[in-house]
Amino acid sequence: MMSPDATPSPDLSLALADGTRVPAVGLGTWKIDRAETPELVHAAIACGYRHIDCACDYGNETEVGGGIHRALTEGLVRRDELWITSKLWNTYHHPDHVRAACERSLHDLGLDYLDLYLIHFPIPQAYIPIEERYPPGWFVDPDVPSPRMELAPVAVSETWGAMEALVEAGLVRQIGVSNFNVALIRDLLSHATINPAMLQVERHPYLAQAKLLRFCDEQGIGVTGFSPLGAPSYVPLGMATAADSAMTETVVQDAAHHLDVTPAQVLLRWAVQRGCAVIPKTRRVERLRENLALDDFALSEAQMNALDLLDRNHRFNDPGVFCETGFNTFCPIFE
Repeated sequence: MMSPDATPSPDLSLALADGTRVPAVGLGTWKIDRAETPELVHAAIACGYRHIDCACDYGNETEVGGGIHRALTEGLVRRDELWITSKLWNTYHHPDHVRAACERSLHDLGLDYLDLYLIHFPIPQAYIPIEERYPPGWFVDPDVPSPRMELAPVAVSETWGAMEALVEAGLVRQIGVSNFNVALIRDLLSHATINPAMLQVERHPYLAQAKLLRFCDEQGIGVTGFSPLGAPSYVPLGMATAADSAMTETVVQDAAHHLDVTPAQVLLRWAVQRGCAVIPKTRRVERLRENLALDDFALSEAQMNALDLLDRNHRFNDPGVFCETGFNTFCPIFE
């Protein structure tokens, strides 16, 4: 990991174990309305984004693909300049279904390959055929009076073997995991032929995950933080309130004032300076530019340490909570 007062490389990129560089600031596409998605993705690429994070479960990969296709057609960017991530949904963990799920994402995105494909959650669920319902969501049958999730007995090792086959087939360049803890990653490393290139987890000053970051650094696994601004993504879902925002913290406000940047930029810069990629989401073009503009300032060691002290181990995106409240099924994956 970078030292607390280190400055990222001028192109704001994160180096993976094999030397591949990932743009450190990407566009997250979770909860972006399908009608808005093509224009937003195109606008992001036009203003300099080269990293787009998407997933089957977000339900807008066709629209993400439309924005990418327009940018490619207009010559704004070449395909090899983009880093496109997608994710394997829970219902496709059985090795018989992994390739079909990946191919569906490729079809919807209009791409020949993915730069990175992640296991979205360590929560294998009962298979739902693509032709029956797509994206399949969390319920095995959403039309019954009291719908629930149905888990499936699929080992991570089985799923990972099928993920490795995607690399061998040339469908994806790198594979990784999301929402995994240290114990699961350690188990995965014990049998993997291809080690995970990236871990994607919730990460912001209220959930710094320092031990997890240190472990990944020692194992040569890159880290991408989702929800890097913390609460804002969860307020509309009733999973947070405006008062939960780290952007209102005094240390964040003071750093923003001193550096003449926004509180959001302070939080994003904190993450990048700790050696992580970030995938903030926004629907506003001016915010796209703001979130990307992190390369002309740096936080001091004192400012970095002050932000570290905000850590409360507070998780907004916790299946142990939202699966029970939203999907009638207790499904913890974090202690």
